Amino acid sequence: MKGFAADAVDTAMARLVELGYLDDSSFAKGLVQRRRALRGPRALSAELAARGIDRAEADAAVAQFDTEAQLVSATKLAERLYARKAGIGYREMLDTVGTKLLRRGFPAPVVRAACRSVLLGAAQPPED
Repeated sequence: MKGFAADAVDTAMARLVELGYLDDSSFAKGLVQRRRALRGPRALSAELAARGIDRAEADAAVAQFDTEAQLVSATKLAERLYARKAGIGYREMLDTVGTKLLRRGFPAPVVRAACRSVLLGAAQPPED
């Protein structure tokens, strides 16, 4: 580094590693945990790559976001988006809400299942 002795830089870097500040794997797992409520695995993987995280570490972090958890996140997002367009059919749901979920990085099977789940839930009368 410009203006610093090489041994001082090495010592500082070693200390940062020791404290866990330069742990890409930990950073990747934390980012996935924080953002998985709003983003699908494809978007999370792209974000990690944009931040310079190695592909293997990014894949390992995204792998903890299993299909069931993806469906839960996508369904919650679909419910919020559907509330703005209540009364639409499945095809319209896929065209509007489904497209937004796809752009957020959720895979197509998860998007279809989330849209179907929201529509089925909306069609049932409330229980007394």
